[in-house]
Amino acid sequence: MEKRIAFTVSNDLVYDQRMIRICSSLQNAGYQCTLIGRKKRNSPVLQTQPFQQKRFRLIFSKGKLFYLELNLRLCIYLLFTRHRAICAIDCDTALAGIFSARVKRLPFIFDAHEIFAHTPEVKDRKWIQKFWLWVEKKAFQYALFSYTVGEELGEHFKSLYGTAIGVVRNAPILKAKIPNTSISEKFILYQGALNAGRGLEHAILAMKRIPIKLKIAGEGDLSQKLRELVKDNGLENKVDFLGFVKPAELPKLTQEAWLGLNVSENRGLSYYLSLNNKLFDYMHANLPSLINPFPEYVTINKQFEIGVITKSSVKDIVTNVNYLLEHDEKYLELRDNCAKAREVFNWGTEERILKNLYKQHLSE
Repeated sequence: MEKRIAFTVSNDLVYDQRMIRICSSLQNAGYQCTLIGRKKRNSPVLQTQPFQQKRFRLIFSKGKLFYLELNLRLCIYLLFTRHRAICAIDCDTALAGIFSARVKRLPFIFDAHEIFAHTPEVKDRKWIQKFWLWVEKKAFQYALFSYTVGEELGEHFKSLYGTAIGVVRNAPILKAKIPNTSISEKFILYQGALNAGRGLEHAILAMKRIPIKLKIAGEGDLSQKLRELVKDNGLENKVDFLGFVKPAELPKLTQEAWLGLNVSENRGLSYYLSLNNKLFDYMHANLPSLINPFPEYVTINKQFEIGVITKSSVKDIVTNVNYLLEHDEKYLELRDNCAKAREVFNWGTEERILKNLYKQHLSE
């Protein structure tokens, strides 16, 4: 059988740069990859990729029935298609992957992108959390091998389940060097999901005392609430909502920004132990940023000072943004450090780790 691998996610594939990189790299290494997700009502047309893509139209869009329907659809598809292995990305597609792999006696792989049971949406709902913790335990128990996005997450899972966890950071492909040109319009950029715990409410309120704009690229559960917060505080001229930005257009926008925003609240282990792609996206654009005061980010910032460690509070955001506005020399130093850090933290390095994991465990 050809080296066919199915990868299952719960999103619509289009904006999932991490999975696009992973599937492209493995496809180029000789595997036949299929990335499987869902199609929403407003999902854009899929872009052509070197690997196969499959999306399901679902009746339900959230809640228990959504996860049930998604996993049932995935099971049906996985049971009646030919694959060499099945890789579930996070707990929300793990049950379908485990069941299908065991029925067909295929290797099951687990990509633990986050601690699903400790996300803000789950951690305070005790019975729901217990269910997802059970799914997580089963996923690691049945996985031939598993990997995650940061050392802290890897150590957390290892301490719970006693198994070695690979680490493949979500770093971008290293592209041509970016010249340190002058910025015509200074603005702060947030890119990513507009969900609970991202510190966006604090950032918006901080704009009352910051003399430049905040531009927000993305949508999410808080889209409407954040727009209402801006309107209620008369900040329409200080905060721009850009909506979803196509992946191909996002690097240009990031390079045009003056400062990146990456300041989350400590809403549980999933956030506290995280290492998100924003850190690397800003780094690769030579863009200094306000950075989460969590272990992974602090460690990288000690190695290459690429931003300012900032608590998710109005006071800290105001203080640190205005400090950088008043100290050009420090700001330029951070930009130079970003240029050095991107030579170390990039997909070229992480891709080798990824390919070695699959070669080691899925060799004929």
